[in-house]
Amino acid sequence: MRQTLTELYDAKVAAGDIRPDAAQRAILPALEERRAFLEQPVKKGLLGGFFKKAPDGYKGLYLWGGVGRGKSMLMDLFEKSVDIPEKRRVHFHAFMQEVHHGMHEARKTGVDDALAPVGRKVADDVRLLAFDEMQITDITDAMIVGRLFQMLFDAGVVIVTTSNRVPEDLYKNGLNRALFVPFIDLIRQKMDVIEMESETDYRQHRLSGQKVFFSPAGAEARAAINNLWDELTGHAGGTPLVLEVQGRRVEVPHHHNGVARASFWDLCARPLGPADYLALAERVRVLILEDIPRLSASNYNEAKRFVTLIDALYEARVRLIASAADEPESLYAEGAGSFEFERTASRLREMQAADWSADGSEG
Repeated sequence: MRQTLTELYDAKVAAGDIRPDAAQRAILPALEERRAFLEQPVKKGLLGGFFKKAPDGYKGLYLWGGVGRGKSMLMDLFEKSVDIPEKRRVHFHAFMQEVHHGMHEARKTGVDDALAPVGRKVADDVRLLAFDEMQITDITDAMIVGRLFQMLFDAGVVIVTTSNRVPEDLYKNGLNRALFVPFIDLIRQKMDVIEMESETDYRQHRLSGQKVFFSPAGAEARAAINNLWDELTGHAGGTPLVLEVQGRRVEVPHHHNGVARASFWDLCARPLGPADYLALAERVRVLILEDIPRLSASNYNEAKRFVTLIDALYEARVRLIASAADEPESLYAEGAGSFEFERTASRLREMQAADWSADGSEG
């Protein structure tokens, strides 16, 4: 007899793979119900087609809560255990990029509604669509997502998604948000909205007491950071995180469930400003920043951006893991800007404390 999700979860606890958490365990029956539905035999129609439409009133699942609560781990457990081929797990942002590309290609054919063929193809391909990190920050996504989800619900696709935000906070303060509000109502109508109220932030717990600032940067520092990345992300490779800031696209090379990874040059050698760094700090709870060089008048602009980045991370209580050419106090030893850098060095030192981001963090 197949194991239930609760039995699979308990086995992971017994093996020491995960820590027991009552809030996580409480979510499993809702996921189990959807697994049971999806694994029911799909009937064939008279013409050989498949009937897969979910019964009217059958609801998807919207699981939300603070970063580090184990939502992605539960999604992994659920999606892998659903024994059907017509399933897909994808990061929400990556999925929306695919939708935009599909619409662009559809417009080339002269169709009146470019979204319709895209929605049909998704509905034809999957019965289960599992999203990670649903968050709407872009007005073009906001204008599309309601119609797309309605198409998928009408086609009987079961949608299960995680988010760091309650539905009412999606696209909060966004442009023309009134046009987005009906989508929130659709979520409430078509999905069970469940909050994971765990008091444990596993990223904070995993980093407690760990070394998080490595100097000098090099092979040894990179190996240590690779180990931390694997532990924080569950060995996920990560996907690019693209932020829409004032009509511009800011890309961070690697991101998985609130943990981002970039080099100094990715974030400080490009013409980025306070708005970009604030958007990044709002989106992630841990930033791995590698290869911070020595700073001086020769790279003054990069140094100024680095100071602005650290200020944004500090104010947002984002946990920082970094590798650098030297210790914080020695990174900017002399030249214009070295005096002002003393505050940044102090903040870098303070951010290394084991419990630094516990106060005021989202959890």
